[in-house]
Amino acid sequence: MVADGPDPTLRDLGEFPMIDRLVTGRPQPPGVAVGPGDDAAVVSAPDGRVVVTTDMLVENRHFRLDWSTPHDVGRKAIAQNAADVESMGARATAFVVAFGAPSDTSSRRAKELSDGMWAEVGKFGAGVVGGDLVASPYWVVSVTALGDLGGRAPVLRSGAKPGSVLAVAGELGRSAAGYMLWDKGIRQFDELRQWHLVPQPPYGQGVRAADAGALAMTDVSDGLLADVDQIARASAVVIDLFTDALRPDVDAVAAAAAATGTDPWSLVLSGGEDHALVACFDREVPDGWRVIGSVGEGEPGVVVDGRPWTGPAGWQSFD
Repeated sequence: MVADGPDPTLRDLGEFPMIDRLVTGRPQPPGVAVGPGDDAAVVSAPDGRVVVTTDMLVENRHFRLDWSTPHDVGRKAIAQNAADVESMGARATAFVVAFGAPSDTSSRRAKELSDGMWAEVGKFGAGVVGGDLVASPYWVVSVTALGDLGGRAPVLRSGAKPGSVLAVAGELGRSAAGYMLWDKGIRQFDELRQWHLVPQPPYGQGVRAADAGALAMTDVSDGLLADVDQIARASAVVIDLFTDALRPDVDAVAAAAAATGTDPWSLVLSGGEDHALVACFDREVPDGWRVIGSVGEGEPGVVVDGRPWTGPAGWQSFD
């Protein structure tokens, strides 16, 4: 494999000098007592409980380096983990990152990946507190995120009740539309193309939902139908999605769908990686949320306007 730039490669520098390049000068948030540089980090847990989640991105499965810059990949890796913390009603505080790459990867590109991560954590005041760097035949980015509940009860998937409503914070179908544009080689709709490379979770809305009494919550990573189905089955309820309420999302991706020969409803209902939040409320929804469905009794699952959806259901990890 040919080295991908004139800068020193990971092989040239070695693990610890490269790590020094990645962490030097990075300011940590107040809750980090010990950051990178020791055997482990030390992070405060003022609530007495810690929300923990982990996710992995594998080159050519979750991102492509001929589409994404390393900065994009770094932002995406943080965003999708932060969204999982948000969906519990918590605030993301710290991230631990393991990065695997070919030994001839340029140090510049590894630094760009780190810069993207720090750009994203800066949006909500968190830090990257440690991690690992290893040789790999292709890029692998594994992230563990920690979060603080701030005294709140965690918002689980299993709390939805008949008579409540389903609401969303964030946008739907944009990442899937962007993927189709990239896949078809259509260099239009730049905002949607970028949305696929770097999702835009509604940071802060998880805590807002918890404070407003959210009964159940998750983020839209595998597709609206698939993720709402997780709530429905965990809560033993049926959730009915309203097409009228989803019309703004369909309209937002309609032109891109036409250009790619794709059904816009499939993008909105089945497309993943937007990392919007969906939650059930038994009273008025908070600012930044909009009602898109209702919760009722019946065979657990999801229907659309009262009927089963017969199109694609969402992302499958092992397809």
